[in-house]
Amino acid sequence: MSSLPQETEANAGQWKATLVLGADLIKENLADALSDFWQWMVEPEPVALSLVEVEENASWAVEAYYLDAPDEEALTKALSPFFDEHGAAMPPLKVEQLPDLDWVARSLEGLTPIETQRFFIHGAHNRDVRPAGKYTLAVEAGLAFGTGHHPTTYGCLTMIEEIARRRPITNALDLGCGTGLLALALARLTRRKVLASDIDPVAVKVTKENAAANDLGPFIEAVTARGFAHARITQKAPFDLIVANILARPLVSLARDMERHLAPGGEIILSGILETQENMVASAFRDQGLHLFRRQIIGDWVILHLKG
Repeated sequence: MSSLPQETEANAGQWKATLVLGADLIKENLADALSDFWQWMVEPEPVALSLVEVEENASWAVEAYYLDAPDEEALTKALSPFFDEHGAAMPPLKVEQLPDLDWVARSLEGLTPIETQRFFIHGAHNRDVRPAGKYTLAVEAGLAFGTGHHPTTYGCLTMIEEIARRRPITNALDLGCGTGLLALALARLTRRKVLASDIDPVAVKVTKENAAANDLGPFIEAVTARGFAHARITQKAPFDLIVANILARPLVSLARDMERHLAPGGEIILSGILETQENMVASAFRDQGLHLFRRQIIGDWVILHLKG
């Protein structure tokens, strides 16, 4: 969930490690659990993770991306406890170097702009197409997650719009910011400073670059942090809005900290949740006194709006 916007970095070459889970494992919903484990429990941390359906209802690939070549033996050793815990044999790990080009930026060339009721989000290749009457945001992703095309990001945007229509947002946190799109949207809507954080320092760099490119630099502070473990998050709390578009199990593990950093009457938007994981996430937050106010389903994904 990060980016490589600069040519010198983009041409340095990236590496991909892949595990393909067969039908017996995907029936147990292990693909999503494995991606959570890989992101949060394995060192070195990948700069990005993706889940790709290889064969419909038969196999999924969990892909982790690295800037430097990972040690295949060490990576296998770090991942094996996950399969031991689930009583499953670990499939072969494949590590490969990707071509020396900005392959993610190349893939974005064909993406169309995204429109919500109040926003028009585009890449550099659509810079000349800007409809009147909407806030425009130019977002380049590189290796970062969050261009607005994924249902989770889009759903968060529409919920942010709905909350902003109802009440003023004065102190917001974008937890797991990726490209910084949600933080940018909050800053554009409110003209207030927004704190953005991500466990990946490259994503934090991309967020700052996207903020500057949209003339929002003074409104965005981005920090590298695992969860809420950063002095600036502690200093700026409590927040009246926390947006966390990450993954289901990390959300569950952060429920208690999220409640502690939320202002009385504050609101939370959670995403990165498959519909099958909704009850697990909602229950964890309900245990902290945070109750479901609204939900949105887009495809297989659920976006939850909670209130304290």
